[in-house]
Amino acid sequence: MPIQLSEEQIEQYHEDGYLVVPDLLRQDEVDAFLTHEDHPNTQELRNGLLTHLTDPQWNYLATHPNVADVASRLSEGMPRIVQTMYLVKEPAEKDEDLGGAGVSLHQDTHYLPNEPNTLMACWIALSDTDPDNGGLCIVPGSHKGALRETEFSTSPEHASWQTEHTMRAPDGREWKETLHSFHVLGVEDDDLEKLSVPRGSGVFFTSLTIHGSYANRSHTRPRLAFAVHYVKDGTWVYRTDVQETTRVEKKT
Repeated sequence: MPIQLSEEQIEQYHEDGYLVVPDLLRQDEVDAFLTHEDHPNTQELRNGLLTHLTDPQWNYLATHPNVADVASRLSEGMPRIVQTMYLVKEPAEKDEDLGGAGVSLHQDTHYLPNEPNTLMACWIALSDTDPDNGGLCIVPGSHKGALRETEFSTSPEHASWQTEHTMRAPDGREWKETLHSFHVLGVEDDDLEKLSVPRGSGVFFTSLTIHGSYANRSHTRPRLAFAVHYVKDGTWVYRTDVQETTRVEKKT
């Protein structure tokens, strides 16, 4: 039977902008995904942010009842998959090195503008994650305002990049927009909740909740995570590369 959220958990999500949900996946389900990823033929199934359409294991996680049902309950509607990502952050090789880079503090709407803004994410830990190996950081309550001012991130702790995307409005109008590694201004370290999320558990958060991560500073522990972004049925996603969202059907 899928996880049933309490009213207190739902209230906490709306108050804090995020909710940690234990045991979204069984340990054998995590094992199955990681074994699949280690197989040499797995790369043939990759389809960028739409790998859930071509890889059955990615689709299994994105439509898992414990994941999709919680997303449906929190968003108060039928979820549609926008994109999926497997996030691997390797440990540092030497004491003086940083491991895999983090993602600078941002709000997901910076990257995935949508209307009405129903975007939400589920971030699933596929290894034990904590601040030492580059676990997820959240700014509680940051979803209650608008999009924050940002700058281009150049920190060695974080990946730095920029890319051009085509946007399309509901009326068919198209334009190009350059997205880059956003970093939200004005967030102090004391504002951050540095989460420890065990293997198989997950974090749901809104598109306006400020979040990110830092480099993996451990020397033995990779940080493995799987992320799914959903919108509620009826939402327009402006980016053309992920505009054709996928409805999640309830599993019986």
